[in-house]
Amino acid sequence: MSTTAEPGLRERKKAATRQALHDAAVQLATEHGLDRITVEAIADEAGVSRRTFSNYFGSKEEALMYGDFRRIQGLLESVRARPSDESPWSALTAAAASFNREVGELDPELVAQGRLLRTHPTLIAAQVQTFAGVERELAAEITARLREDDPRGIRARMTAATFLVALRVSLNMWLDAPAGTKLWDIAEEALANAGRGFE
Repeated sequence: MSTTAEPGLRERKKAATRQALHDAAVQLATEHGLDRITVEAIADEAGVSRRTFSNYFGSKEEALMYGDFRRIQGLLESVRARPSDESPWSALTAAAASFNREVGELDPELVAQGRLLRTHPTLIAAQVQTFAGVERELAAEITARLREDDPRGIRARMTAATFLVALRVSLNMWLDAPAGTKLWDIAEEALANAGRGFE
């Protein structure tokens, strides 16, 4: 057997295990509530050991947030794919629109997770941590597009943070909106308002 195929297979198995743990966490938290589930219950539901869980996630909150992490990473890739001569905010907004078209409307699992998030301070903290990690990566992409000096990186970090806050606020507003409201309609307006100081 070729050894070159092994790393790819290992990575696919790791990704499948991580996704299974996330799915189990979302299912159990939705059915029973976050406070009533344990790491052991999530591991059992996914068919792995408690130790295996710990190899992938540091807490049940982190396992729940994995879906958000993947979506944000996908958005980051969309930003990286934008033309290099686009201004930072134009690239961010266009990437968000493109990502929204690819993903389509949010699935029921994400909606349930979003509603769960707003009721548990530990999940809100986990979400903030997830976004903070991506914020640094996003700021690096923004820095490469800035036309003015930003020696301390303040403008890049402020731009990244403002963009992510606009997306988070849009999601929270959409969860409260009447049925049939499109998430992107809210996000587009939020980004237009937020971007006035970053054009």
